[in-house]
Amino acid sequence: MSQFIKTEKQGQILIMAFHRAEANNAFNTQMLRELSAAYEQMETDNDIRVGVVWAEGKHFTLGLELNEVAAGIEKSDGNLLSTPDGIDPWGISGRAKTKPVVVAGHGFCLTLAIELMLASEIRIATPSAKFAQMEVQRGVFPFGGATLRFHEQCGWGNAMKYMLTGDMFTAAEALRIGLIQEVVELPKLRERALELAQKIADQSPLAVRATLASAHLSLKEGRIAAAKKLFPELQKILKSEDAAEGIRSFQEKRKANFPGR
Repeated sequence: MSQFIKTEKQGQILIMAFHRAEANNAFNTQMLRELSAAYEQMETDNDIRVGVVWAEGKHFTLGLELNEVAAGIEKSDGNLLSTPDGIDPWGISGRAKTKPVVVAGHGFCLTLAIELMLASEIRIATPSAKFAQMEVQRGVFPFGGATLRFHEQCGWGNAMKYMLTGDMFTAAEALRIGLIQEVVELPKLRERALELAQKIADQSPLAVRATLASAHLSLKEGRIAAAKKLFPELQKILKSEDAAEGIRSFQEKRKANFPGR
């Protein structure tokens, strides 16, 4: 039974909520493992096509309980997943997720919050949200993926400005540099995240996952490696029931109902 991460299936969406409001959703070792388990649930449940991450309470998260997590890292050789080969929400170790995730942040979105967003596909936040990658102010450095992705997605200068100073920045600045894609008022934050997730869930899951896989391959191995797989993967997709349904729905001028096969 999860204590700090609540999961809820809503159709083809898995909602994963931080549920440690009394600690401002600061992550300890157990909470890290529970979020990994929630991602594992998303990955292995064939009915689920997309995930949504949001948080109960005043803040999205204040980051890590560094002392407790540091001790956990020493004991586990750095493995804080639900299982040794589980899904890492931050995409650093374990197996990679193959399904998209929408993250909705509010209040303080500190350190690993930014890194979780960078490892996700669509990110939204409230106008009053505050962000900081402040590890250097605590004598450590970002180890949840910011050094790998922040400069890729937001530009070298923008990433270094905030990683090397630890300065806090606003939702407007997060939108400007591309960390988030939309600014949404708090009463509509969860609703908007679910709306975006539903739009993804309505598409062909085979096509969505192929799109993600191709994009990630390009990042990891370069454009040439990704380009070589485009047509072989396309040929597989074209033989699917999803592709047939896509063509029929276009011809019949109706919304497609993709079976995911």
